[in-house]
Amino acid sequence: MKAIVLHNYGSPDGLVYEDVEKPNWKADEMLVRVRASAVNPIDWKIHDGFGEMFGLKLPIILGCEIAGVVENVGANVKRFKPGDEVFGFMGLHGGCAEFVAVKEDQIVQKPSTLDFENAAAIPVGGLTSWQAMFDVAELKKNQRILIHAAAGGVGSIAVQLAKTRGAYVIGTGSRKNEDFVRGLGADEFIDYNNHDFATVVKNLDVVLDTVGGETQERSFSVLNAGGCLVSVVSPPSSALAEKNGVKTRMMAVHADIQQLNEIKTLVEAGRVKTHVEVVLPLSDFKKAHELSRSGRARGKIILQVR
Repeated sequence: MKAIVLHNYGSPDGLVYEDVEKPNWKADEMLVRVRASAVNPIDWKIHDGFGEMFGLKLPIILGCEIAGVVENVGANVKRFKPGDEVFGFMGLHGGCAEFVAVKEDQIVQKPSTLDFENAAAIPVGGLTSWQAMFDVAELKKNQRILIHAAAGGVGSIAVQLAKTRGAYVIGTGSRKNEDFVRGLGADEFIDYNNHDFATVVKNLDVVLDTVGGETQERSFSVLNAGGCLVSVVSPPSSALAEKNGVKTRMMAVHADIQQLNEIKTLVEAGRVKTHVEVVLPLSDFKKAHELSRSGRARGKIILQVR
């Protein structure tokens, strides 16, 4: 089978589209024929060296979210059968391949309203947003949340999920994305090229940081005392948290089939929609990574596998 395999960190030549053996599946696993896999910043960050920091042993297949069809099931698998259309979160790697071996707690039935490409756009953005806003920040009805990079793969789903909880949503982004972000349901939009969000909004309950750096540091000042800044990119400063009287947390997404099923229900009800920036063949992974690295993609970048 074909896969995107990382052989060396850092070098562009370390990432190769090549033939590898089809994975074996254990009694508690399924073999899934992948139809689409999404590209995320963690992919090129692993390539740049984060994989070594995470302790990943080379060679590894990149890709952390998939949509596809169950090909075979192990003897202990109860919820799925061959032919089932599924989608889910692989963890840090493994998804950019024609076949993957997965456990039952990694995937759920694909939304009936979506094709494979759009289904693959959900797991990381959906679970990251859900866990950051609802599990960590405990976002509630009528609370005010600022979502950075609201047109991105995480931000675009976060805006919609926050609205399903009745929150007041403010999104940041470039001017070209204003109509898109407002169309997702955002109550306010801040063009970060022409306005400093830290001088525009105050008294917020939650900030969802998908950017890091200076943007994260300036986000402390817009929170109420007792508010929460949750980042999905870098650990927030404990000193700034203490100074501003707010809670902080760096969050790493994890698989949760109950949450993914709830998100699926919202998708099928039309309350959460996906946006795919581009669909490329698996062999065009370098172009996909370059677009992801640019930070200019609206929604998700999808690799079509089969």
